[in-house]
Amino acid sequence: MSEEFSGHVDIVDNQDRKVFQFDSSYAVLDIGAQGNEGDLRLYGDDGGVKIHLDGGRSLVLINDGAGRQKLSFDAQRSVLVLSNDSYPAMTFDADFAVLDVGAYENEGDLRIFGADGNVMIHLDGGPGDITLAGSGCAEHFEVGGRGGAEPGYVMTLDDEGRLEPCEAEYDTRVVGVIAGALDYPAGIELGRQPLLPRRSPLALTGKVHCMVDAGFAPVAAGDLLTTSPTLGHAMRATNPNQAFGATIGKALRPLASGTAIIPILVALQ
Repeated sequence: MSEEFSGHVDIVDNQDRKVFQFDSSYAVLDIGAQGNEGDLRLYGDDGGVKIHLDGGRSLVLINDGAGRQKLSFDAQRSVLVLSNDSYPAMTFDADFAVLDVGAYENEGDLRIFGADGNVMIHLDGGPGDITLAGSGCAEHFEVGGRGGAEPGYVMTLDDEGRLEPCEAEYDTRVVGVIAGALDYPAGIELGRQPLLPRRSPLALTGKVHCMVDAGFAPVAAGDLLTTSPTLGHAMRATNPNQAFGATIGKALRPLASGTAIIPILVALQ
């Protein structure tokens, strides 16, 4: 062993390899050398190893007070494991990009929070439920070049099967409402392909905010809605015979006059 006033401490093994080096100038501690791997073991007051850094196997092991392994990270296999009392509770395998949460007799839950601190997505491994803070289901479709696709617009199909905003009353080509009005995106979006141009999410079912024109007839909560001559707007369906096949859904709030965005329940029929 050599010790100098420079603040540098070296410890060598029986083959004169520096297996322990501490440099106080840079606050660096090196353990191990070529041909003699380094290990750092921290013991608890019960004499058991609580933390083990294994330089040979590239392992990090942490045990609890009873000696049970609670965390292990295997850098060679790129595997991180967090354990409960008996079984792995979370395993992440970076090589296969697989995350397992939960174990036998210990269901897994994955909760994703928004910036406001509320749970936005909850995957509950107990009953197998998925809970989303958003509402409604939308699917992305190609939009035509005639009238645009603003959030809240009522959309119909053109001759090529692309989306166009409605501009006629009781149009049986109606297919839904563009999701995202008033910054309320759909809870589920299908078919999103960012590299394809001119595609928009069309709300197919559930609650969505929709442009409505009450100038043709006042709208009450629960009224059936259909397409109107006002570009991209719905109106109250006052003619049951014409409404068949052209109904968008039901109004969830009243609109006595004018145009506005109101929540509706999409239910095409």
